[in-house]
Amino acid sequence: MSGTGDGLVWLDTPAFPQAARTALADPQLRGNLRRATGTIRDKRLAVTGELSDWEQLREAGEALKRRTLRHLDQYLEELERSVTAAGGTVHWAADAEEANRIVTELVRATGEREVVKVKSMATQEIGLNEALAEAGITAYETDLAELIVQLGEDRPSHILVPAIHRNRAEIREIFLREMGRWGRPAPEGLSDEPRALAEAARLHLRERFLRARVAVSGANFGVAETGTIAVVESEGNGRMCLTLPQTLITVMGIEKVVPSFTDLEVFLQLLPRSSTGERMNPYTSMWTGVTPGDGPREFHLVLLDNGRTATLRDTVGRQALACIRCSACLNVCPVYERTGGHAYGSVYPGPIGAVLTPQLAGVDHAASLPFASTLCGACYDACPVKINIPEVLVHLRAEVVEAKRRSRHAPTAEALAMKAAAAVLASPARLAAAQKAAALGGRALAREGRIGRLPGPLRGWSDARDSPVPPAESFRAWWRKNREQS
Repeated sequence: MSGTGDGLVWLDTPAFPQAARTALADPQLRGNLRRATGTIRDKRLAVTGELSDWEQLREAGEALKRRTLRHLDQYLEELERSVTAAGGTVHWAADAEEANRIVTELVRATGEREVVKVKSMATQEIGLNEALAEAGITAYETDLAELIVQLGEDRPSHILVPAIHRNRAEIREIFLREMGRWGRPAPEGLSDEPRALAEAARLHLRERFLRARVAVSGANFGVAETGTIAVVESEGNGRMCLTLPQTLITVMGIEKVVPSFTDLEVFLQLLPRSSTGERMNPYTSMWTGVTPGDGPREFHLVLLDNGRTATLRDTVGRQALACIRCSACLNVCPVYERTGGHAYGSVYPGPIGAVLTPQLAGVDHAASLPFASTLCGACYDACPVKINIPEVLVHLRAEVVEAKRRSRHAPTAEALAMKAAAAVLASPARLAAAQKAAALGGRALAREGRIGRLPGPLRGWSDARDSPVPPAESFRAWWRKNREQS
């Protein structure tokens, strides 16, 4: 992975159209994704269908997020006061560089050279592992999927299931080949049964947990009212990280704050059902500052901006900050299911990544992502906090087009075509004339009732599809002839 200087880590992949073409040619990848996303989709539909008030819960989550974003500065200051009063220390990081520097200095102050990590999108976003490595500090991932990615020197391809693109046989090979280099090796004769793979990971990680003195975590929610930080997970590895080490450092995006403890009632129903299709996630860890004799002795909370304040200024795009990282939008997206997460080039893949990444990094750095969607709206229907992702996609597409227009001295052929189309569609007489011309031209070009590859600038559009022949008579003409006379 690499950074670009815009505050986000990029996955060293080309722009989405080219990366997607490569992914589409990989049948193993497509098969892995189809099975995994299909299973999660079915589970999600089953558990959300059990609740008669599911839509009311979604509306409550949406309302809470909208209200929080409108008063984000107030809630963040309240969170700082609450965490400090509970014995924690709050640090403010404007960008990735500052956040990485803060965490590195905190680890160095402990004298340790190793940290264990709970799965955290925020630390992936800023490239914390790489920054720690440059400082001579090794970060060990403890989430099973993140462990697979780290051992395989791979890249995450899903928000919730970072190794979703790997099947069991591939994971077994990675464990056998790499575990010994990082610590306890995989057992001899390891099979690719899920139970055996999980046991191998458990034994490997147990040594890390018992040795670690410093842990780094993300946060699903931070409660302004009490200073409580919450992490939800499925394996229990996160809880080991959060309770055993002496020092706990949490990196949290500023949008993760919620006003009051009772707000968790809504989100802790929405998140597990939307993410893993479970009624309740197996582990919900909450901590408030430090408690003598129980858990870490030091707690540091790093509040990360890194483009979020700029996103907040966009009244349409800011709704992307309401994301609770459930990945429901990924699992229903036809584009993601066929291309996988690596094609998006960002640690935030799928529909939410297509609207979040361009706003955090700037549309100039991710101009192709707002177009990585069919605008089918499945992501909007699945989102537990009702983020209107198609609306933001269209909004960002307009920004990309406008930015390109400003950078050119002369209009493109597409821009001229759109301008001509607007002029035709604005006039019934011009539209009728165009329909007549299209009917005549279509019949001249058609072969066996279909129009194939077109010449000139239309070639790019017609290369991948056949077009039907325009009807000899338009609907308007047919109506005038058959209805207006009756």
